[in-house]
Amino acid sequence: MGDCCTKVNNPSDGTQLRQGGDRITDQGPEMIKTYDPIHSDAVVSLASIQSGLCLSGSKDQSVALYDYQNHRLEEKWTGHDREITKVCYGQYCNGIFSASRDKSVRMWQRGKPSQVQIYTGHDLVVTAVDINDDNRLLCTGSRDNTVRLWDVEKGECLLENNIHRNLVTDVKFTPGDNSLVQTGEDKHVRIYETRNLLVTHTFPKKQYIQMCCDVSKDGNYCLTCSNGFGGSGCEATLYDLRMKAIVHEFKGHREAIESCIFLPFNGRNLIATASRDCSVRIWDRDTRECVADTTVSGSGPLTSLICYDDSNLCVSSFHMGIFQLQFSLANGTLWPVARF
Repeated sequence: MGDCCTKVNNPSDGTQLRQGGDRITDQGPEMIKTYDPIHSDAVVSLASIQSGLCLSGSKDQSVALYDYQNHRLEEKWTGHDREITKVCYGQYCNGIFSASRDKSVRMWQRGKPSQVQIYTGHDLVVTAVDINDDNRLLCTGSRDNTVRLWDVEKGECLLENNIHRNLVTDVKFTPGDNSLVQTGEDKHVRIYETRNLLVTHTFPKKQYIQMCCDVSKDGNYCLTCSNGFGGSGCEATLYDLRMKAIVHEFKGHREAIESCIFLPFNGRNLIATASRDCSVRIWDRDTRECVADTTVSGSGPLTSLICYDDSNLCVSSFHMGIFQLQFSLANGTLWPVARF
């Protein structure tokens, strides 16, 4: 798969084949290298582990760990009875967590083909999962209107909060704090106290369903993104968690935003969004300026984003697996370089 491989035209699909089996398509500043897909159905959630590794969950009911620098499938786990909805990673417990439509969350570890723990108790699909700083607490959310806290090691449910019509879409712990943020289909964004799982603040109701959330590393800001149609809604919203106030809204996508993240780059406060309109945008958090964007034609809805310090991003899609993107702030460019 080295760069010295010969390129051969393949007029049947507009791509080029390279000796060694990978394909190249012309898109963006560089050609996209295409490798064997690691999932057989839509990829719906990504989680970061370390630079070069991408953790993914799919509708094909599997969880995969892929080395996108060397283009090698490291491990794959199966065991859920229904499709995966979310994945996350715990550094200190070495735990890979997958939520599923089978109403369970499972914990996996590298080198072990079977689950090492299972968390059951939700009555409907589990739509959200996150782990706290010290990896002792797991938070889950479901369409059964509940948010639950679990003992990671024992698999026991410690606390539960049931709010009428609160169909949970995402949860995130606040770093360095005993709180977490939750988004839902009731269009509210809530803050919980993790010591008792009571709601301490509810932000004013948004116009559209809030699809997901992220919290900045310093714990000061929360980012959410919304459903919408034809450019109405389809925005990301930045909240100041200290002042309990909306700071900015980021508008420009034409369809619902499925994923939003704070970027870890030093020197400038940036965020990224991925949308059903097949585009990824990078924004200046403070000025609301869109500093770079790219459209992945034919991908179908883009579903999840992760990013590392090396300026690589990965974005998952419904129809074309996972794309590795590279970002240059100096040039204001964002482009796909590989697909797997």
